[in-house]
Amino acid sequence: MKDYAIEVNHVSMLFHLNKERVDNAKEYFIRLVTRKLSYTEFWALKDVSFKVEKGDRVGIMGFNGAGKSTLLKTIAGVLKPTMGSVRVSGVIAPMLELGAGFDMNYSGKENIYLYGATMGFSRKFIEEKYDEIVDFAELGEFIDAPLKSYSSGMKSRLGFAIATAVKPDVLILDEVLSVGDAAFKDKSEQRILDMMEDGVTVLFVSHSTDRVRKICNKAIILTKGQIVANGEVNEICDMYTEMVNSK
Repeated sequence: MKDYAIEVNHVSMLFHLNKERVDNAKEYFIRLVTRKLSYTEFWALKDVSFKVEKGDRVGIMGFNGAGKSTLLKTIAGVLKPTMGSVRVSGVIAPMLELGAGFDMNYSGKENIYLYGATMGFSRKFIEEKYDEIVDFAELGEFIDAPLKSYSSGMKSRLGFAIATAVKPDVLILDEVLSVGDAAFKDKSEQRILDMMEDGVTVLFVSHSTDRVRKICNKAIILTKGQIVANGEVNEICDMYTEMVNSK
């Protein structure tokens, strides 16, 4: 019997898109209770099912609007599917929107504990990893300053340092991840590569078939919220290249 790290079973995700602009919460509420709120239904994912074996590194490719980010957020637990279910085995580290849970009025130190808690880390674990997080983020004395005084790069570095403080079983990567300056990017990429060498299961969203071939051993193509191909990385990358060239 195969040991799966991720099981996605018949997952669909429905969003309601407002047809008209609503300028404030009061107007939205009035339209809602008087049933004058007009919206269209948009299925970002439609009956998506696949399984990822432990240790596999799976590239997810597709054009803009294909549902890639929605799928990652659903697997990471950020979004709850409208239909279907997701099962993830072990500790998951989502590298999606680093620092999205930060409080700008709190210091870097306070946010380490706050952000760590939202990721499910215990206070004891964070205390043990605190010095390592601060050192990796390269924030020095700024760790006691409020986050509203941080640059976007500083916030990203701190988010990355916290998110990777734990050794995960499943790593979710979005290609748009951009952390700090060139030197820090090299350091962060090395940390991710070290995780992969330790046998971590990886989901990696990318438009680049070269990067998918380099990192992954399997791949999936999403089109309009549905899986149209799933298999060995070179075969699927060849298929995606044909799709891009014929577009």
